[in-house]
Amino acid sequence: MENIENEISYAVRGAAFKVNRILGPGLLESVYEKALTYELRKEGFDVRTQIAVPMIYDTIKMDIGFRLDIIVNDLVIIELKSVEALTEVHCKTLLTYLRLTDKKLGLLINFNTISLKNSIVRLVNNA
Repeated sequence: MENIENEISYAVRGAAFKVNRILGPGLLESVYEKALTYELRKEGFDVRTQIAVPMIYDTIKMDIGFRLDIIVNDLVIIELKSVEALTEVHCKTLLTYLRLTDKKLGLLINFNTISLKNSIVRLVNNA
């Protein structure tokens, strides 16, 4: 993985901590998405949200409704949650998004917590 993904990851974590400190837990994912997007754009990143991800099955492209929450500089995928606890399926979903988009790095962030310290999961696509 190139250094740029790691730099983006560091900036995303910093912005996520700021958003969490200001907004606190218990809001909808869409609220955190807007705030995080604002913070990252303010730092000069190219940020796109709610990106449709097609699935390729047996050489057929199927638009079946997968949507990435955020992608930064077309390199790092951010999947946001506002749930009681992250589960294995949340991680598997992000790994699938990484594979489908051929991206290397993703961050899974659960904002429904007092502290984000243990609520950010960094996942790498080794495929």
